[in-house]
Amino acid sequence: MPRRWTTTFLAAIALGAGALPAQAAATEAATGRVDFSARAQTIDGFGFSQAFQRAAVMHGARGLPPAKQREILDLLLSRRKGAGLSILRLGIGSSADDVYDHMRSIQPVDPGGPDAPPKYVWDGDDGGQVWLAKEAKAYGVKRFYADAWSAPGYMKDNGTDSNGGTLCGLAGTSCASGDWRRAYANYLVRYAKFYREEGIAITDLGFTNEPDLTVSYASMRFTPAQAAEFTKVLGPVVRRSGLPMRLACCDVAGWTEQRPYTEAIEADPRARRWIGTYTGHPYVSPVTGPQPVAGQRRRHVWMSEWSPNGTTWNENWDDGSGYDGFTVAEDVHRTLTTGNANAYVYWFGASLGTTRGLIQLDGENYRVSKRLWALAAYGRFIRPGASRVAASVADPALKISAFRNRDGSRVVEILNTGTTATRADLSIGRGGRAVAYLTDAAHSLERTGAVATGPGGRLTASLAPRSLTTIVLDGHR
Repeated sequence: MPRRWTTTFLAAIALGAGALPAQAAATEAATGRVDFSARAQTIDGFGFSQAFQRAAVMHGARGLPPAKQREILDLLLSRRKGAGLSILRLGIGSSADDVYDHMRSIQPVDPGGPDAPPKYVWDGDDGGQVWLAKEAKAYGVKRFYADAWSAPGYMKDNGTDSNGGTLCGLAGTSCASGDWRRAYANYLVRYAKFYREEGIAITDLGFTNEPDLTVSYASMRFTPAQAAEFTKVLGPVVRRSGLPMRLACCDVAGWTEQRPYTEAIEADPRARRWIGTYTGHPYVSPVTGPQPVAGQRRRHVWMSEWSPNGTTWNENWDDGSGYDGFTVAEDVHRTLTTGNANAYVYWFGASLGTTRGLIQLDGENYRVSKRLWALAAYGRFIRPGASRVAASVADPALKISAFRNRDGSRVVEILNTGTTATRADLSIGRGGRAVAYLTDAAHSLERTGAVATGPGGRLTASLAPRSLTTIVLDGHR
């Protein structure tokens, strides 16, 4: 061990931070720097969805007993036992059966035209989503994003909630039934009011999901210009409702494909004033850069849905399949650093069969994928309102990001993409008590002694091969 580190490690032990393994301490460390005063974007949170009856299945619709329901809720929402996720994405009109083929609308029957008095219905359950929202609120979740896959079929030019189609009244669309734009805006606001009556405040509202795709289940098309057009209809309706909701758009299937929608709204001052958050999915194209948003202090950007492509259940950390936990960890890192996203919302938290979700539901039982722990390494410790800060390291095999929470605690995430163990020697400006958590093939966010702080604001971490190390400074854990 170099002489200059002897004092550092002794000091670290005295602080209770733990010493590094001798073998790792003997290796050459990669140098780097974290500047906790150089703030980038604010983090709104990390989340998931249980639309399309998945919340009902979690709530026991297929035999999952209450004790295991609680275990799954803990895995997804607890900051001590699980991922501590802080955003719940709700599907408006997406509480369908397993093949997503029919919607359960709050206005299932045409009231007689767009100007007729609406005939809303509410079952107080919404495919299990009301129960889940109440549970999430009890765990401390405050961000509820309600997003529509489609308007009711009678409001669209194809007459059905599935197979694409366009909202009647939008430019370029002609329907004998008339202009349903205002009625659809009222429909969305009424959905939020139903949740308000259940004790859940919808904080974010979206009117479209993947408007660039036509699929056999609930779906509806918008062009970028039509999205900007409808924003100008929905915004005033939301304002008059008195509900303090941010509008989101447009949940396009690819991150690159989202750009023209963002640009169309940003280019229209009347549309731009209503949008609080731009939302995109990296299915068709991955995150390769930020969305083209001016004045990001007001308008945030969310990665609002993703799970690895494929049809296989996978519990592994790093098997090269593209469905494993390491893949998710890399995607989170890329989305926050390359994409400057303010939030990361995974697709299903728990689902059925050959799911790409975080948890597999199977009758009375369930299984957990390492994908859960990849997301938990971020969601449990990086809390809503945190700021991403500047971080760099010389070794290209190490992917680093860092964050400062509102309570003053600091978090450093280091993904070692290399196949050998290594060390990182970081300048962090100010020391403090450090705790490390390891996620790899043998560990699931388990506390280790692989980090030490020393004089001069230095931090050294031992990094296992193909692993994610989460370092928390000044935490109260």
